[in-house]
Amino acid sequence: MTITPNHSSTPLRVAVVTGAAQGVGKITALRMAKAGYQVFATDVQAMSSLQQEASTSGWTVYTEQGDVADEGFVAALAERVLQTVGRVDVVVNNAGISLIEEALTTTSAQWQRVMSINALGPFLMAQRFAKPMLVQGSGAIVNVASVAGISGIIHRVAYNASKHALVGMTRTLAAEWGGRGIRVNAVAPGWIKTEMDYKDQGSGAYRDADIEQRVPMGRFAAGHEIAEAILFLADPERASFINGVVLPVDGGWSGDGSWDALRLKSRAV
Repeated sequence: MTITPNHSSTPLRVAVVTGAAQGVGKITALRMAKAGYQVFATDVQAMSSLQQEASTSGWTVYTEQGDVADEGFVAALAERVLQTVGRVDVVVNNAGISLIEEALTTTSAQWQRVMSINALGPFLMAQRFAKPMLVQGSGAIVNVASVAGISGIIHRVAYNASKHALVGMTRTLAAEWGGRGIRVNAVAPGWIKTEMDYKDQGSGAYRDADIEQRVPMGRFAAGHEIAEAILFLADPERASFINGVVLPVDGGWSGDGSWDALRLKSRAV
């Protein structure tokens, strides 16, 4: 599906955003379209809501439904992007799934599914889209990791391992491709009020208060706050010398070693 762009003197910039049917991916795709990017959005789910919002605003968005852990789909997506616009400037690897399960009861099938979507998918996307970026001599890849990628969280062994893998991949690709014009960075969000959060909370795993008490800023993140961090890292001017960074966008979660009583006491001062 294509939305005709408004004519502009702004140089063509092209972004590919995965996991764009909902949550942070959808918000990021719309925010990048608003900023002037021609956006290619992909998800395993239909993206009718994204299409409707983009169309209403007159922004350029292309959608392609498929699985980023499928190497054939990723190759076809890259071919479509290059045939349509001839270049790619940004890849946002946002697609991911959660799994709340004790380590002792996590099955190999669950492990493989989480690793396939959260780690293999971003690798396939980065590998395939790096090729035209290397020819251009420029580009940015932004991986959406998690605070679970820089710390350990109980009952999330597969999810944590996948996000740690994504952080390691980010740093390795930044080192490997940085000298050839591709910057590779990641954001590490804390808890966000998205469809994934509602599903996880529905399992009884945690309450709002569990998160709000743990975060120094005392609240969940909003999706647009993560999107703005992604947009910053993608920007070739504002983030031109930022490479190999994992940026926590977590309200201070990863930097706070206090216990809950002490943290909550400080808010009353």
